[in-house]
This record gives sequence, structure tokens and C-alpha cells, in this order.
Amino acid sequence: MTSVVERLSGPRPVFSVEFFPPRDAADEQRLWLAIRQLEGCEPAFMSVTYGAGGSSRDRTIRTTGRVVQETSLLPMAHLTAVNHSVAELRNVIGWYAAVGVHNVLAVRGDPPGDPNGEWIRHPNGLTYAEELVALVRELGDFCVGVAAFPYGHPRSTDLDGDTENLVRKFRAGASFAIAQLFFEAEDFLRLRDRMAKRGCDAPLLPGILPLTTVRTLHKTVELSGAPVPPSIARRLEPLADDPKAFRAEGIDVVTELAQRLIDEGVPGVHFYTFNMSKATTEVVGRLGLLPARA
Repeated sequence: MTSVVERLSGPRPVFSVEFFPPRDAADEQRLWLAIRQLEGCEPAFMSVTYGAGGSSRDRTIRTTGRVVQETSLLPMAHLTAVNHSVAELRNVIGWYAAVGVHNVLAVRGDPPGDPNGEWIRHPNGLTYAEELVALVRELGDFCVGVAAFPYGHPRSTDLDGDTENLVRKFRAGASFAIAQLFFEAEDFLRLRDRMAKRGCDAPLLPGILPLTTVRTLHKTVELSGAPVPPSIARRLEPLADDPKAFRAEGIDVVTELAQRLIDEGVPGVHFYTFNMSKATTEVVGRLGLLPARA
């Protein structure tokens, strides 16, 4: 078994990619085109999200299994506690193990329908991500990752408390974390510093979404919970009505961000692809992370 942590421990920084499960046949075709194109770039690992509220569980499982069977990629399975009993979670974890998936991202997940709504535990389920981490580790030889929040989890009251929650996930058995979206390198680096202050030096990957359209900029605001910094707004907002120029400047912005983080020693960069390959391939190429060709 190859683990994500092993892929992150090499002499050079790496990159990884994340996809959404397909909603229909057309989505499936787009997804697999992107997977095949990025496979040639040799990412350290890839993942398929679980969908809001665990809504796409079956499609996620099916796609992850197909990646194992049909590609050379190292898959990381997503798993959430939303709407799942412990018995159901055990079945999913067992299925992943049976098809050869031994890397899992364990997140509590958002309430279905409204990500900011009240969290309601399944009557026979789990309440916290650290419990899900412990369950996965209990059931087999898994390398478990967790989510980290540069600006704090939406339900956390302060950054110190949020960092303590993250450290508890590592104490429960997690081996690495992937940071949710953020805008500036310092936002990520301060999170890493807070971890280090608590004696936690586990690998922490920045999560980055290529800013190719106004929509992706708005999506970053939505998913990060932070407004666009003035320094980035000055570069991108004047180009909102010029898609080509916006895309070019957006690629520059995220390339500069990723390069700064690589210079600061991150072991890798995790790209949210939106099931497209071109922008991620461009950024990875500019960062010098593509495989050497004979």
C-alpha cells in the first residue's frame, strides 16, 4: 500500500487533484476526460468529493473504485458522517479496503440542504470528525487525512479553539491535513504556525482553486468564508467583463500564491479542479511540478 504521507515525504514538492462526482452521463464523460489528462501529469494522489450532505455517496464510491481499476493514480476516498449510521460507515470503509483504497479523507461534513444550517447527528452516527478518524483507523491500515480551516471552521468561535480541534483529529489518528480555500499565503502560514505552536508538525497541504472566471472567484469567497483581499480585487475586478484577461490574471494570482507556499516549504499543493484539467495543468507546469520527460 502506498500512502499519501509517503507521497508527501519525497525530496521535491508534489501536487494533488480533487474532482466532483458526476451527476449524469455528460458529467461522467467530462470527469473522465479530466482524469485522463491529469493522469499524465502524475499527481501524487487524487480524490473525489462526497458531495454536499453526503448526497453523492454512491457515485463517489463507484468513481473511486474505477480509478483503482483503470488508472495509475493513487486515490484518496472522501468520507463524511452526514446522514450515516456507524454501521453504514463501517460498510463504506470496508468497501474501500476491499477495492484497494487505503487513503481516506475523513470530514464530518455539512448539513444537507444548507451548509450553514444546524448540525443534526444521525441517531446511530457520529458527531465529530475526530470520531470518524478513530473509526477509520480502527477498521484497517488506512492513512487518514482531515480538513483544516485557515480562517477557522464556520462554527468555531475563535482560531485557537479551531486549532485545538484540528490537533485533536491528529491525536485521534490523522496523518495529514488539507486546508480549505484561502486567498493569501499568510492566511495558510499562520495556520501552520498555530499547529507548530501546539507541537504538531504533520503535513499540511494548501487547497487552491485556479481563478479562471468570476464564478471561481465568488466560489472561493463562498467556500473560504473570507472576502476578496484588496490586493487581489485590484487585479481581478477591473477584468470582470474580459474573460480572457481575467483568466490570464487569475492564473498569475494562483501561481504566485502556490509558488510562495512552495518557497515556504509546503510538501505539496492540492488543486480543486472543478472537473477540468487545463488550468491546473497550466499552473502545475509554471510551478515546475510536471514530471520530467526523456
